[in-house]
Amino acid sequence: MSSRNEPPAFAADRLSVRFGGFHALREVSWSVRRGQILGIIGPNGAGKSTCFLAATNMVTHGGRLMLDGVDVTAMPAHRLPRRGLRRTFQQNAFFAGMNVLENMMGALVERRPSSLAGSVFLPWRERRLRRAIEAEAEAHLQRYHVPRALHRHLPGELSYGTQRMLSIALAAAPGARVVLLDEPAAGLGGPDMLALRNALMRMREEGLALALIEHHMDLVMSLADEVVVIDLGQVIARGTPAEIQADTRVLEAYLGKAA
Repeated sequence: MSSRNEPPAFAADRLSVRFGGFHALREVSWSVRRGQILGIIGPNGAGKSTCFLAATNMVTHGGRLMLDGVDVTAMPAHRLPRRGLRRTFQQNAFFAGMNVLENMMGALVERRPSSLAGSVFLPWRERRLRRAIEAEAEAHLQRYHVPRALHRHLPGELSYGTQRMLSIALAAAPGARVVLLDEPAAGLGGPDMLALRNALMRMREEGLALALIEHHMDLVMSLADEVVVIDLGQVIARGTPAEIQADTRVLEAYLGKAA
């Protein structure tokens, strides 16, 4: 668990996004520390997912992004995962032609790439490396409630809940420091919701910094250390779950709107 005096693992400072004449975000700021869960909530259309798009440089934006104290505002989106900033999407995304284990191994290989020369001249070393990565992938998947019996299946053959857990496992692969989760509980219930809750708690205990966009208020209010509320592209409140639940501005933002 991080200290309040510790600098944020990730900070978004005054993010602003325009789509044509529409101002989707207006100077939205938030940050998250190691071992902390930040909840980002707001009515539908408030700008929450745009906030993640901007935070990962997937849209043009104003403002600044800091990752472990380094300014990554101008860093190409595809380089951020290797720096430790990972995310999930509302729609599960996998390599459909690769089985579950191969998807996970692919996420691990990025940390330990092999060389062409090594494959040709030292094949025994490459085989040993592959076995080590395969064992690591199997263990990681099982920790995220993806049982070994499913590892040779294609992702499309999994239940929806297990697909969600696979997407989180991929985002939380070793090397991750900050994980942005976009509505991970959407469509889940019963045992799948419990598995998600356990996974989020484990990620926090292991020192990951988590930012969570979610409509399931029970999940957010029971797990988040801090909550930021966005409405109409602006931050209207921030505080502990108890403070947010008592904030009249938050109640007004949700009144008559789909949560």
